[in-house]
Amino acid sequence: MRIFITGANGLVGTELVRLCLKGGHEVFSGYTAGELPAGVPIRIDLTDAASLSLAFERSRPEAVFHLAAKTDVDRCEVEKKLASSINEGGTQVVAALAKKAGARLVLNSTDYVFPGDRGPYREEDTPLPVNHYGYTKLMAEEAVAESGVEYMIARSSAVYGTHPAFGETNFALWAYETLKEKEKVVLCTDQFVSPTLNTSLAAMLLEACERGLTGIYHLSGATRVSRHGFGLRLAEVFCLDRGLVRPGLMEDFHGRWVAKRPPDSSLGTSKAAAALRAKPLSLDQALAEFKKEMGWREKCLRIQDPLG
Repeated sequence: MRIFITGANGLVGTELVRLCLKGGHEVFSGYTAGELPAGVPIRIDLTDAASLSLAFERSRPEAVFHLAAKTDVDRCEVEKKLASSINEGGTQVVAALAKKAGARLVLNSTDYVFPGDRGPYREEDTPLPVNHYGYTKLMAEEAVAESGVEYMIARSSAVYGTHPAFGETNFALWAYETLKEKEKVVLCTDQFVSPTLNTSLAAMLLEACERGLTGIYHLSGATRVSRHGFGLRLAEVFCLDRGLVRPGLMEDFHGRWVAKRPPDSSLGTSKAAAALRAKPLSLDQALAEFKKEMGWREKCLRIQDPLG
């Protein structure tokens, strides 16, 4: 299958490209900046319809994974026009071009389309974003649904992996590296997510596309956990000092955050678990895989937690 992937050198895209190539697919890798991705690299600009049109002419895809987006939540709040241009406008163009090419489209979306008042959310629950990033991703979902293309929308939550994307770390990698340096991390006890390992997400995305699944699926981790709870479990898995994982509240971060965050944007994954062979991973399964991918081979000796 001829596959075109936007955001091919990002956290999820890098792994998806690898899996597609391993599966024998012909991969055309759209990227905007950073290192050249594997596959056939094609530079694109989501704010430039002409560059996207040329990318489709060159790749002639049978399937399109649209992963590229402006994802910095606070910058989206400050640079609203640019965020809308990339996340909503760019997606409109990609959907129209995929429809014209007769290609299947998979859009990577986010738990931040929900307000966070009562997770875990199901696919049929009504979105109501509380920040501009979530709003632009909801508009992207609607653009895809209204385009007439054969599509699947895949929502994920708090995606993490063993490598930074575009030089920026992710939540789990930051926590691991900070704790490894024996420095404390303050994490919210009242913000709940469904942490999603990038390699697991890539596997679910590819299987869903290959099997022609359509509609909305929550392709996230299977465990609802607070940021603080995630940090504690990560410390335990990596033999790091759990006492350095300090509890905090969302209100403690209001001075640092520009954009409002949903307090519980966790996702229910029963639909994906029933449909896919590559099941959503529990937190313990995902962290075990994350540890293996980090190259850890040491036996873990439990560290005394002074906080109990």
